[in-house]
Amino acid sequence: MAGHSKWANIKNRKAKQDQQRGKIFTRLSKEITMAARHGGGDPDTNFRLRLAVEQARENNMPNDTIERAIKRGIGALEGDNLEEVVYEGYGPAGVAIMANSLTDNRNRTAGEVRFIFSKHGGNLGTNGCVAWMFDKQGLIIAENLQNIDEDDVLMAALESGAVDVVFEEDSIEVVTEPDDLEPVEKGLLNVGLKIVHAEVALVPQNTIEISDEDKEKLENLLSALEDNDDVQNVWHNASL
Repeated sequence: MAGHSKWANIKNRKAKQDQQRGKIFTRLSKEITMAARHGGGDPDTNFRLRLAVEQARENNMPNDTIERAIKRGIGALEGDNLEEVVYEGYGPAGVAIMANSLTDNRNRTAGEVRFIFSKHGGNLGTNGCVAWMFDKQGLIIAENLQNIDEDDVLMAALESGAVDVVFEEDSIEVVTEPDDLEPVEKGLLNVGLKIVHAEVALVPQNTIEISDEDKEKLENLLSALEDNDDVQNVWHNASL
């Protein structure tokens, strides 16, 4: 985790997302609906839903759109029958790629994802072909405020179950086990931190270096996957 800023990466992603707000709202609505379907419609008792709602608000999604997505999840409004599917494959130079999707048509999405991989110099693999290269981790990004004592932050994070804490110039990045994301977030809030992002991420165990030519091909592949309406998140093990 040390040596690079996840918050910088997230801000770059947000800049791109601002140009595609309609697609982002569709993606976030699906996540809210799925979270509510599996855990109920109360963000106070459904942590996955709370994370989804927080991300929706980060992207300025209107409250009525959030409420409709929740109602679809709990069955108060009619909605698509979504299912979660993870696609695994290889990009240029053998880069491992994981793409999480929420889809109402598994065959359609699989065909679209397979086409994207092949068009951009990669190939869609079988289940489990690259999953072993990634660990599921909680990631919390907080603002690095001048009046915050780093020792207090470090103590609160570790006592709440954090695995690692990295202090960047403008952010504090905290890594947790997936099940400890919620208690660690609460611990950080208790010492006055402002949380700007929290998610469960797939983090590569090791990253690989690739050529500039392959980086361009990979970035085109990743962008095409992220532009697909059914793809929620994309993870890879390239060092960019």
